[in-house]
Amino acid sequence: MFRIVVAPSGFKECLDAEQVADAIQAGIRRVIPGSVVDTVPLIDGGEGSAKLLARATGGALVPVTATGPVGEPVDAHFALLDEDTAFVEMAAAAGLSLVPPGARDPGRTTSRGVGELIRAALDSGARRIVVGCGDSGICDGGAGALQALGARIRDDEDREIGAGGAELLRANRVDVSRLDRRLSEVDMTVAVNPRNVLCGPDGVARRYGPQKGASADDVELLSAAMDNWARLLDPGLGGLPGAGASGGLAAGLAGILGARLESRFDVFLSSTDLEQRLRTADLVITAEGAIDASTALGKIPTEVARRAKRHGKPVIALCGTIGPGADTSYEHGIDAITGILTGPVALPDAITGAPRLITDATARTLRMLLLGTTLPAA
Repeated sequence: MFRIVVAPSGFKECLDAEQVADAIQAGIRRVIPGSVVDTVPLIDGGEGSAKLLARATGGALVPVTATGPVGEPVDAHFALLDEDTAFVEMAAAAGLSLVPPGARDPGRTTSRGVGELIRAALDSGARRIVVGCGDSGICDGGAGALQALGARIRDDEDREIGAGGAELLRANRVDVSRLDRRLSEVDMTVAVNPRNVLCGPDGVARRYGPQKGASADDVELLSAAMDNWARLLDPGLGGLPGAGASGGLAAGLAGILGARLESRFDVFLSSTDLEQRLRTADLVITAEGAIDASTALGKIPTEVARRAKRHGKPVIALCGTIGPGADTSYEHGIDAITGILTGPVALPDAITGAPRLITDATARTLRMLLLGTTLPAA
């Protein structure tokens, strides 16, 4: 019996990973109704991760009103996975989707709400906190989060710096005397993409600043700000794998709170038994909103493909858009890429129709795959 493992990411600002998996499964059932479909919705710590983790563990989402990235209150949350463990999804309080398009300026947006979520997790009695990085709308090095937890970041005239990454140019010292004392009693892990570094030519400001609204001049300013921040925290953090995650939030939490940085896939995939499920598959289908040059830089589709190839399994990737550099994914284990769109469509219509588009694209792809099995060998 044909066995298909469906292991997608979510489509950002559209569908979570579970919804994408359901849509793919519907397409499989349309073409190969007798197949065994094993769905493994995957998270990377970004938007929607807390909800899926709470559901998978039988935990609960805890609502929190937090400071959003532009300083306005937002309805955020964290997940209480058990009586001791909390998962803080940074995107719930400082995600790019919370920044209106006209206000996207990573020199001004703040991670303060992330610190407020950590404080709420402490209030819940959590002794272990996992912070998920991804889909951020900030580039403040975690300074806002640290300030929410009691740290005071001063300039050379002993004035507290303001919100946003640009303010880190003024930072001269970090006063931790009023830091929440409970932080010394918890185990904190930050789930990161190890390819994200804080400083240098591939630093977070240069790689992700433009996506968050930074101009060319802003990128240079933010790069200098990250250099200064690394100098204050620990010069070794500048090139540390993962320290640049979520606009440098990881660096701030590691440098001041002593949080451990761990690969997000080591953190999240360990609970899915993905390796064993891939071992018994005949075909693997993964998915993400866009497949482009960045997909090979530690995104879910190539992480799935890399693991599938250990067991010699073919991998198909579905996506909303196929962008520049998508072909590099073929070097990382993906065998075929299928875009879900069949013609020009307005973005709101694509978002509304995404489940149907994914189902239809899955069915089309499988029909072509089955046709290939009936053709004579060359």
